[in-house]
Amino acid sequence: MAVPQPSRPAGRRPEVAPALFRLLAESALSRAALDACGVPLVLADAAAENAISYVNRAFEVFFGYRAAEALGRPAANLLFTDAAAAARLFREPQAQLLLQAQRKDGSLAHVEVSVGAVRGVDGRVTHWVLAFSDRSELEELRAKLSRPST
Repeated sequence: MAVPQPSRPAGRRPEVAPALFRLLAESALSRAALDACGVPLVLADAAAENAISYVNRAFEVFFGYRAAEALGRPAANLLFTDAAAAARLFREPQAQLLLQAQRKDGSLAHVEVSVGAVRGVDGRVTHWVLAFSDRSELEELRAKLSRPST
């Protein structure tokens, strides 16, 4: 005769769950940290035509898109005036690249984009991380200084 296992009181998590709970807590902490970061950040899915899979709050403020408006859209087409030049970000990632970005309201901004690759266990790129720095004021000053004085 088999002895029945005692039932677990409601609210207790199973023995395998601590790892899951830890993973979920770390994920929530990571998202909170990315949202608290003052730098606009984008995660783009390398397997889905570099579609945006995450943006932080600084991105929403800088570009004017709410997360729901940006998610699933190709990063190069949504954010840059020259999508072909921006697509280079994903083919030949460099540490930093200067590009002209377009905000939701149509205004332009000169941005320095830092690109990082997230790799899966097999070594292939699964996502791209794009971090933006606004360089508009610097570019305006540079243009003023290059004009001949009258």
